Amino acid sequence: MIANEPEGRPNAGTTRKLFFALWPDEAARAALTALQAPVAGRRTPPAKLHLTLAFLGQVPADAVPALLAIRDRLAVPPLRLVIDCYGYFARPRIAWAGMTQVPAALVALHEELVRELEAAGFSAATHGAFKPHVTLAREAKQAPPEVPAAPVEWTVDRAVLVESLPDGRYVPLERQPVSAITPAGPLADPPAPLLPPAS
Repeated sequence: MIANEPEGRPNAGTTRKLFFALWPDEAARAALTALQAPVAGRRTPPAKLHLTLAFLGQVPADAVPALLAIRDRLAVPPLRLVIDCYGYFARPRIAWAGMTQVPAALVALHEELVRELEAAGFSAATHGAFKPHVTLAREAKQAPPEVPAAPVEWTVDRAVLVESLPDGRYVPLERQPVSAITPAGPLADPPAPLLPPAS
């Protein structure tokens, strides 16, 4: 069994802080950034906007290949997400954007990922029922009082394993389509190289 390291005791150089996410393309990222306009609080930098599928925390660095293999086994059709509502988590004071109608395929993707992770010995923190959302701001006193002026339509075809670096950046590790490689061939844009463990 591969055990995640306790969050408070990372072993620098041998663990990496990781999570699985849906990662927006540039057009979706710009639209999601616009949703932050009426939000008061410490806004999420645009480059870090994402939708978390499963949070892993500190994981042994040598477990990354197994996690990438799990990602490659995920098989769902492209997802059309409509981000059309605001929400608020009183603890820990997070303002977010989400969906009034969550696609069944997104829920199925999350459930499949959690099953794969648990079967491989990983612990995926879900903190209760899956509530897909994009964090817009932290330290927010309340959610914006209105719905977004215009919904954001976001087509997702990738699940991404992301590293949270000590300097605060989020870095996707070797991206691939959610539906795996098709007979048409590899992706038009080559995958990013796997980064070495953060020092």
